Amino acid sequence: MGMVSLSDIRAILSELIGTMFFVFLGTGSVVAALALTGGELNATALLIIATGHGIGIVVAVATTAHISGGHINPIVTIAMIVTRNIGPMLGVLYIVAQAAGAILGSLLLLLVTAETLEGNLGAHGLGHGIATGEGLLLEIVLSTFLVMVIFNVAVAKRSWGAGAPIAIGLAVMLIHLVGVPFTGASVNTARSLGPAIVANEWSDFWIYIVGPGAGGLIAALAWMSFKQMGGDADEGGA
Repeated sequence: MGMVSLSDIRAILSELIGTMFFVFLGTGSVVAALALTGGELNATALLIIATGHGIGIVVAVATTAHISGGHINPIVTIAMIVTRNIGPMLGVLYIVAQAAGAILGSLLLLLVTAETLEGNLGAHGLGHGIATGEGLLLEIVLSTFLVMVIFNVAVAKRSWGAGAPIAIGLAVMLIHLVGVPFTGASVNTARSLGPAIVANEWSDFWIYIVGPGAGGLIAALAWMSFKQMGGDADEGGA
């Protein structure tokens, strides 16, 4: 097997499958919400989308945590590489698996959705009147918040243990309640990539690479700085 063990292969497949179903459920909640509201992003649609993504990540993380650490997000994996919670080689394979899973999730949604309801399959894009810089900054802020939550509830010595997926899911739900009208609330490059490829929707896509990536790095650097200051941040694994 070379440098990749059987347990690594299980973890990589776990990330692929977990991300596939998260993207399918998350983007599916967008398609369903807009179908119910006639394409209007009103309060009902916002609640459906936020709840779909929040519960989706709870289930995906809880299901895969004991196998792969339940990253389900390239920026989480990048942050774990930077903080040495996962090796670079395995981390890169996680990211490849997450990207593949996201594309498969969007393809699956395309297969089960009527053509009249597909829209852009939940692809992310800036809200009306939102400037590029504003969208980028929001994605950085929201992504930093998400990864800091993950470090504190899933990685820290005094973590939430089995309750960590619930805290992460609530954070994702809150992020979507705030961010959907402005950027669609990516905070997950894989979540943005799947529908972008399948629906061929690339408007301002770079924001959903740079913003979440920068946020993940900021959170990782902040976490390492906290450790160096003597904070109770000893990792429990990722």
